[in-house]
Amino acid sequence: MNGATTALFLQKVLLTYPDQPILMLWDRAPWHSGPPIKELLEANPRLEIMRFPPGSPDLNPQEHVWKAARTAISHNHRFARLEPLADQFLNYLTQTRFPSSMLDTYGYNQICPMFI
Repeated sequence: MNGATTALFLQKVLLTYPDQPILMLWDRAPWHSGPPIKELLEANPRLEIMRFPPGSPDLNPQEHVWKAARTAISHNHRFARLEPLADQFLNYLTQTRFPSSMLDTYGYNQICPMFI
């Protein structure tokens, strides 16, 4: 990943939702900043980035998803091939609901009740 690739991803998000304001919740990965990202944000004021505080993976809902998936699928399990492991991860990710106290704090379930 790099800033240019991330900027291309953000452009696709903007094209997918042309009439809606967008708030992205991001960690502080190096590719989430830099000149390409800054330029894109300046040109698209309806896109806002909220960065998690440094050294706070506990606030990042995605970290909780990965931890739950690893615990359920790959901890203390042996897979002779990568494909069955990947299939089980995908199934787990698509069939499991992951509550987030951080998102609840900001009223996400009231804003997006369709995901409850």
